[in-house]
Amino acid sequence: MSLPAPQLRLHRTMAAWAQDELGGIDAAAGDEAALAVFRTLARRGVFRYVTPRGSGGARRSVQARDLCVIREALAAVSPLADTLFAVQALAAYPLAAAGTPAQRQAYLPRLAAGTDVGAFALTEPDAGSDPGSARLRARRRGGFYVLDGVKSLISNAGLAQLYIVFGRTHAARGGKGLSAFVVEADTPGVAVTERVALISPHPIGTVSFARCRIPESQLLGEPGKGLEIALTTLEALRCSVGAAACGMATRALTEALRHARERRQFGRPLARFQAIRFKIADMATELEAARLLVYQAARAHDEGAADLARISSMAKLFATEAAQRIVDESLQIHGGRGLVEGSIMERLYRDIRALRIYEGTSEIQRLIIAREVLGRA
Repeated sequence: MSLPAPQLRLHRTMAAWAQDELGGIDAAAGDEAALAVFRTLARRGVFRYVTPRGSGGARRSVQARDLCVIREALAAVSPLADTLFAVQALAAYPLAAAGTPAQRQAYLPRLAAGTDVGAFALTEPDAGSDPGSARLRARRRGGFYVLDGVKSLISNAGLAQLYIVFGRTHAARGGKGLSAFVVEADTPGVAVTERVALISPHPIGTVSFARCRIPESQLLGEPGKGLEIALTTLEALRCSVGAAACGMATRALTEALRHARERRQFGRPLARFQAIRFKIADMATELEAARLLVYQAARAHDEGAADLARISSMAKLFATEAAQRIVDESLQIHGGRGLVEGSIMERLYRDIRALRIYEGTSEIQRLIIAREVLGRA
């Protein structure tokens, strides 16, 4: 993997720090454990990489290569820590990209310091892969907007102090009627109405907005530009999902190598059997290819490449699908021991699955890639 010197240093220090500070975290321990991990990340200063320097950030602009390096290091040790970092980035990016100077000054330093937990509220019960069909209403009343509706499967629900919310301000069909808002969690009318348990545990749930009245100054960007803001955010951060997949796949390969060398059957280590060696060769090759695609996409983002949509979708698609195969093969190498509840392989097997769904399913990525390729044919 070829990275500039700053990202290479960050990669080395983050990998060592994550192993020392985050190893052995039990994501099933609940909100208190999640908050403890979040505070640990804040003390380390990792959230400074989700905002630009003028708003408390580490660099002049948010760098996708930074996000990928951090997510790869965190995901290899603690998928919970990776999720908390990723959602903070999802909340900060729209503010950095579309916020007014007053909005950026008010909120970004708090997200960068980790004094506030952020959340990205786009998904609804009937609006997942098709965010343009979102139904949450945002009606303008004088100098205010009144929000009514429900957002579902919102990571950090119940922990967040700040939600980036997407609602319909215009009667126009599809995404042209959506706008984005900054909503503080203690605003009257905001409530977490359901907590959801996933196979890869982290704080997530349903957030309801009932006659939630916010000043029009909380509008993010221009009216009707909400879907554009959401998709730009997802496109910019999509390659970092691939980086998280590479982190989990790296851990799976490491565990497979250790087990293959230590476990003996029929009088010799598993690593001596050709069938196991072929598996390991395929796993290592797919991981290398995935990382190359991911960091190529991150570089494309940082350098403003015109074909970012294609490259970013390819990176997420290939890396998450490859990581799923790598984790599955590692569990196969572990045999029955990989099925034991609480084992590292059992946890990885659960944790890896969500990456092929959130921030655009594998099927959506294929549609994007095909559209981009056919459009240039």
